[in-house]
Amino acid sequence: MTALIFADDAGSLRDILTAHHDQLARPNTLWVAYPKANRADINCDTLWPILGEDGMRPIGQVALDEVWSAMRSAPTRRARRPSRAGGRGRHRAGAAASTGHINAAQIRIWIACMTRKGDPMNNVTSRDGTSIAFDRLGAGPPVILVCGGSVDRSSNAPLAALLARHFTVVNYDRRGRGDSGDTAPYAVAREVEDIDAVVDAAGGSACLYGSSSGAALALEAARKLPTRITKLALWEPPFIPEGHPRPPADTARTFTELVAAGRRGDAVEFFMAKVVGLPAEFVAQARSAPFWQAQEALAHTLAYDATIMGDYALPTERAAAVTTPTIVIAGASFPFMRVTAQALADILPDGQTRTLEGQPHNVDPEAIAPVLVEFFKG
Repeated sequence: MTALIFADDAGSLRDILTAHHDQLARPNTLWVAYPKANRADINCDTLWPILGEDGMRPIGQVALDEVWSAMRSAPTRRARRPSRAGGRGRHRAGAAASTGHINAAQIRIWIACMTRKGDPMNNVTSRDGTSIAFDRLGAGPPVILVCGGSVDRSSNAPLAALLARHFTVVNYDRRGRGDSGDTAPYAVAREVEDIDAVVDAAGGSACLYGSSSGAALALEAARKLPTRITKLALWEPPFIPEGHPRPPADTARTFTELVAAGRRGDAVEFFMAKVVGLPAEFVAQARSAPFWQAQEALAHTLAYDATIMGDYALPTERAAAVTTPTIVIAGASFPFMRVTAQALADILPDGQTRTLEGQPHNVDPEAIAPVLVEFFKG
C-alpha cells in the first residue's frame, strides 16, 4: 500500500494520522505533502519526528511544485504502527488533505505516488534474473526515466507526473535501489540489460531520459540499444573536462571497501566531499539530517555510479557511436557542466544542447519537463 496526505500544518497531520490509523496502519510507503517556504509549522525538520511517532522513517524528499514539498517515509519495522489517541479527523485517507487549493498538476502527482509498487505488473525480470520494479503512468508514446546516484525512482516521481500528461512514463528503480533486486557481481552491462528489459515492458522501443550519472548510463544504453532507444535526453551528465578537478581514481573501490567494512556512513561522506565537492561543514552536519538514513541505505550503489563514470572524462569514442537523436541539457550547478554539455553534443552524430538558466543540479521538474516534451514530441 502507498498513501499520500496533504497537510496544512502539524496539527492537521496529526488529526489525519489519528482519524485514519486503521487505513494507514501498514503502508509500504507514506508520502506527506506540506507547504513550502516555512509557510506553516511543518517542514522537513519538524515532520520526521511526527512520522517517527507512527513508526515511520524518512527515506526521501521531493519538490512537487512551487507550493508543496513532500517527504517519503517507510516503516521502521514490520510491526503494526502504534495506536494514536485523541484528535479529530477532518479528511478522507489518501485524499488531498488541505484546506488550500489543490490544482490538477498536484492531483496528477498524487496519482503518480499512488501507483502500486510491488504489483507483479510493475516488475520485469532482467537477463541475469534480477527483478526490476517500476511505476507506469500516463498515456502516449513511452518515456523511460533513469535516476542518478544516491537516489531511487522517487526522485523522478514529480517529473514523471508532469510528463504523464503527454506520454506513458515508466519510472524504474535501478538495481540495488528501492523495490528492485540486486545480483552480484555488478557490471555496467547488467544495468544496460535492465534498461533493455524495461524497454520490453514499455512496448519494445522508448525515449530515454537520464539524470546526472544516470545520464551517463542512459548514454551507454543508447549506444548498446540503438534500435530500441528512439530519442535520448541527458540532464547534466557529470563528465569533467580537462583542467577541472576530478574524484580520486580509486573512487569505486573506496565505496566498495567502506560498505564491505560496514562503514556506510563513511561511504556517503566520501561521496559528498570527494565526488560532489560539498563544503566540509555541510558534510559534517549531514549525519544528523533526516535524509541521512536513506543515503546510508543506498551507499552500496555509490560504487555502481562510480563504475559508470570511470575516470569522469568525456567518453569521446563511445559517444561518437551513439546515433540516437540526443539533447544534452545543463543548468548552473557546476562551472564545467555547460562546457561538458556542448562538448558532448559536438561529439554526438545527432546532438544538440539546451541551457536552463539558474537551475541547480537538482533540477526543478517544472523547468525541465517542457524541454523534454518539446524534444520527445519533435
